[in-house]
Amino acid sequence: MAGAFNPLDGFVVDPAAIAYAGQGLQRPECILAERDGSLWAADARGGVVHIRPDGSQRLVAQQADTHFRQAADDATRFVAGTLPNGLAFARNGDIVISNFGTDRLELMTREGRSRVLADTVDGQPIGKVNFVLRDSRDRLWLTISTRITNWMQAMDPKVADGYVALYEHGRLRIVADGFHFTNEIRLDAREEWLYVAETCARRVSRLRVAPDGSLSGREVFGPADHGAFIDGIAFDAHGNLWGTHVMTDRIFAITPEGELRIVLDDDGGSAAGKALMAAFERSEATPEMMLACGGKIAPWFASVTFGGADLRTVYIGSLRGERIPYFRAPVAGLPMAHW
Repeated sequence: MAGAFNPLDGFVVDPAAIAYAGQGLQRPECILAERDGSLWAADARGGVVHIRPDGSQRLVAQQADTHFRQAADDATRFVAGTLPNGLAFARNGDIVISNFGTDRLELMTREGRSRVLADTVDGQPIGKVNFVLRDSRDRLWLTISTRITNWMQAMDPKVADGYVALYEHGRLRIVADGFHFTNEIRLDAREEWLYVAETCARRVSRLRVAPDGSLSGREVFGPADHGAFIDGIAFDAHGNLWGTHVMTDRIFAITPEGELRIVLDDDGGSAAGKALMAAFERSEATPEMMLACGGKIAPWFASVTFGGADLRTVYIGSLRGERIPYFRAPVAGLPMAHW
């Protein structure tokens, strides 16, 4: 009920308490954590980096891809080549990859052998595959941000061609459509609602999940407009929905009552961030304006992942950082299906 105790009451992240894991990473957008302390980070070389509990790390990729590092400019770097984005663990420990560069849903073993699970839906190319989530029934929920090949052109408030698809029994089907740049999704503890980050609507929507995977009753959860692009989201055990404001680099939480709280701000209301949002509202945002934004901790906050033995360590994924910041939270994360 409103006014009830929330473990986030009075909590903000002390920047001095932030530590880092990994080094030399390339576009660690999504991070998976395991009970033993291992981290698995998406990497633009075409796979994932496994960061072991002792801090050592190794790249797992079918074939190392140098496109990201050698691209002629940042605008090219972030739209072409293989770009592993969202990650999920299959029940057997294999890694499911939503590849934002190849526009495919892929499955890779921990040794680097990979195959394509899906690259079309209803006979058409999937589009920009952003995120993948496995539920307790081993179904894979997939987000497609846009059907526009150069995703930066879809960073427009008038574009709403994103969708959510469900992969089950070897078949991919669309279960909800018409989103403004569909980004990360999460299920609540009972898997009764699917929460959707709509980057270019600058809001979180949610839909009721039926037993057959169909979705209905779409509504906004929390503020109707954050005034910032939302990228990744994740629940804690109390029911707070954490998330990132990408490019303006904040971490927020929406309480069960729908109240927005900012727990980390690495942008500080910068002129570049304000200019980007103003231009976006006029449908005039450019790659250059986006690339002018970003804080110092790990530019372009993209995701939050709860890990550590008690699920109270929060890891920040990013699009332009080369290591993974982390801090301690006053509440544990909601365990994911693989936990």
